[in-house]
Amino acid sequence: MKLYVHKKGIILVGKAWEIREKLKEYQQHYDGLQDWIQSIHKEKSS
Repeated sequence: MKLYVHKKGIILVGKAWEIREKLKEYQQHYDGLQDWIQSIHKEKSS
């Protein structure tokens, strides 16, 4: 599975079951998509 991060969003590429599992995993850590994107950008800048 591949995960592409852009300033305005995220692109998940893979099989449907892989994407569903990844979304479930991140749903436990973040309240929304915007929180997820912001945390990824913070990790890249550090």
